[in-house]
Amino acid sequence: MSRLCGRWVFIALLCGCVGCVFIFCEYLIYYPAVLRCAWPGAASGPGADGGAAAPLLRALVLSDTHLLGAVRGHWFDKLRREWQMERAFQTALWLLKPEVVFILGDIFDEGKWSSPKDWEDDVRRFLQMFRHPSDTELVVVVGNHDVGFHYEMNWFKLQRFEKVFNVTSARIVTKKGVNFLLVNSVALHGDGCSICQSVENELFKLSYALNCSVQANSKRDRCRDVHKFPPSRPIILQHYPLYRVSDAECTGEDAAPPEERHQVFKEQYDVLSQTASQKLLWWFKPRLILSGHTHSACQVLHGDKFPEISVPSFSWRNRNNPSFILGSFSSENVTLSKCFLPQESTVITVYCTTGVVLIILTLVHLHIFKGTVHFASCLISKHKSL
Repeated sequence: MSRLCGRWVFIALLCGCVGCVFIFCEYLIYYPAVLRCAWPGAASGPGADGGAAAPLLRALVLSDTHLLGAVRGHWFDKLRREWQMERAFQTALWLLKPEVVFILGDIFDEGKWSSPKDWEDDVRRFLQMFRHPSDTELVVVVGNHDVGFHYEMNWFKLQRFEKVFNVTSARIVTKKGVNFLLVNSVALHGDGCSICQSVENELFKLSYALNCSVQANSKRDRCRDVHKFPPSRPIILQHYPLYRVSDAECTGEDAAPPEERHQVFKEQYDVLSQTASQKLLWWFKPRLILSGHTHSACQVLHGDKFPEISVPSFSWRNRNNPSFILGSFSSENVTLSKCFLPQESTVITVYCTTGVVLIILTLVHLHIFKGTVHFASCLISKHKSL
């Protein structure tokens, strides 16, 4: 009876150990990672009108979640990646409490070809994963995997996406005096297609309205009937990066791997064309451009005065070390910091180490158990012989 009891105690200890490791790797590991992050401070300069200090907006920015679909998504891969992103996002929401969350496109991996039924299922899972309280606003930008590359995009796919997320291909969202310009960069192909022409026309109107807002005194007559925005240069949010030759100048632990940094980017596929990039910079003169698409981090300065930051993928399927951006925005200042999530290699190492230790303990226990039984049998046999 004592031997049987000892065996069950050992099994219970093994199960408890496995349970603790599982809870740590699947729940608790995100808390110390996010707790190391902090909102960046911003210079509390005067507001745009020279008055009191401009209020700060706290925004969380991530990109390229790539929710797997019904065609290429293996069930376990989907389960694993979506669980990781959900726990990381929900932990960040609970600990950091951002006022707005921006996702820079490629929400889905198969939006470009998913059937209506598969689309509804993908949307349902996304809304579950990225649920948020009413005092946090979620704003998304369309990416090429959501509606297809330019040659795949059509009005049906685009309007399906815009209806679900209540967005348009060219729109300004204003928060606490900060103008965020949301751009459908997939449509900036410049070939005169109906979607491209519609987006460019709307961007030109927004550019004119922003210029009138900034220079209202000098253009009073021309801007009389134009919608006014806060007099602050915009921050552009889009999926494609502006044109750059490659990632050769990109550095940091979440930049592209060294063997990929010198690969030349293809215009209108990896980055926007030079023409489209120059138009955006000329029309809007942004304070900052935030983009995704490359799945790696990069910081670029266009024309020596227009900074752009490429935000890495939020999915562990695309990176071993996903991250997101924390931004403190005011009408005059922008400060950013990066928050790294647990590396998947760390989780795998913890699981593998635990497995090895448990196997060793089991073997040791069985060896000791057998040795004890053998020793007891010898004692009994000796006692009987006496």
